[in-house]
Amino acid sequence: MTNPIGVISMFYARPFTREHFSTFARIKRAGADVVELLMPEPGELDLAETRAAIADAGLSCVLAARVNLTRDLASAEPAAHAAGVAYLEQTVEIAGKLGAGIVGGPLYGAPMVFAGRAPAPVDADERRRRIDAVVKGLTIAGRRAADAGVLLGVEPLNRFETDVCNTARHALELVERVGNPAVGVMLDTFHMNMEEFDIADAIRRTGSRLVHFQANENNRGFVGAGHIDWASVARAVRDVDYRGPIVLEPFRRSDEAAGVTLAQWRAPTTDEDGPLAASIAYLAATLAFARATA
Repeated sequence: MTNPIGVISMFYARPFTREHFSTFARIKRAGADVVELLMPEPGELDLAETRAAIADAGLSCVLAARVNLTRDLASAEPAAHAAGVAYLEQTVEIAGKLGAGIVGGPLYGAPMVFAGRAPAPVDADERRRRIDAVVKGLTIAGRRAADAGVLLGVEPLNRFETDVCNTARHALELVERVGNPAVGVMLDTFHMNMEEFDIADAIRRTGSRLVHFQANENNRGFVGAGHIDWASVARAVRDVDYRGPIVLEPFRRSDEAAGVTLAQWRAPTTDEDGPLAASIAYLAATLAFARATA
């Protein structure tokens, strides 16, 4: 038995709406079992219709939360903190309607450069305040998640995207303070490649707290096209007995030119279903071999 493998919806489109439902069949043909949807904003998707379309394609679903400065658990503004809590509670409700068992992402908020906030020094008192606020918010949202049978996955991001949670150790500190099995850690090898001393060791350290995993190359290309040591990653996933979904986010396009920022998402300009299928097969084989040679 190996992990169900999936791809995020914004590999194809962002925002993802009803007109993109045909991609569910393409995802399945590429060998995937799971689609990861960005948490829909109001009016983007009919939830019942979306759930049916996903099921009709033979896929399951997980969700990726979208935080911003107006819904930010780490914020010193009471309204933004409260909106962050309300947003996470809303994601749990939406997950139930879509049949998704996992909501992952930088749930703590505190977006930086890519969300329009430049990094700035933070003193020790403010750092503690932020962490306490995040733990308080995750504790409240975690109760709602536990009642609904949904897992919340706290994802560390690299230093250019947040200054609250950058490593597996940071995420574990938050999750352990919350102390709710419904609140776990989500890991993404793209961010881990920048911030961890050892990716495999960080996965093993996370252990049973790992509730969601994203397999991404160092350059956001297709798995197998960069320098991540996937055999080592697969052995670590095996060692912690993680059986949950593994989702790919290959955002790197082949037509980049000077002056086109790699930090900005762009829609595909060619049919990339072939490389996606090869990437999924490569990862599935690597995971299967790791389990077969335990």
